[in-house]
Amino acid sequence: MIAGPPLERVMRRLVETPEEFLAEPRIGETGQVVTAALVGDLLHALGHPITAADLSGFARTSSMDRNRLMLVAIAVWLLADDWVATAAPDRAALAWLLGERITDLAGVGRADAFVADAERREELARTVFAALGLVPAGETEAQASDRLSAVSAAERRRLLRASRDAEERARAIREALIRKAAEESADKYTRE
Repeated sequence: MIAGPPLERVMRRLVETPEEFLAEPRIGETGQVVTAALVGDLLHALGHPITAADLSGFARTSSMDRNRLMLVAIAVWLLADDWVATAAPDRAALAWLLGERITDLAGVGRADAFVADAERREELARTVFAALGLVPAGETEAQASDRLSAVSAAERRRLLRASRDAEERARAIREALIRKAAEESADKYTRE
């Protein structure tokens, strides 16, 4: 991984997010922010070709996508900084970040919390660093990874889900073993 700017600089940029990026996303006939246009402008500014497919996930939306689109707009503001252009992220990393990773984050908190709340700001900033293959200046890769895991509500949710799934599998195995033991006991009893 490559060293990026100091984390504080990136978090400060989040605090300074203009109101225009925090406005309601355009969904149908309502809202002001055309998220697909923001994403297209960002890709263009970073020198990536733009296709209709690149923007389709940000254009065809429903009211269920409101929080995700708001968080995409905030992420675009964060990514429209000089340090991102210097890092020259590839198109795939940007698509994954603005698609899957932002969707995960939108599932754990309101978009405006990623601007207003210090821990959520750090989570978004560290998520962006990780997605672009960067670490904050002055941190090692291990430190950056550990800190992202510590502040990531999305990661906690994933770990809780994995833990519940593992417990469910263990419960099913225990029940199967109990049934098998009961069947073997019944077989033994009928043979005697």
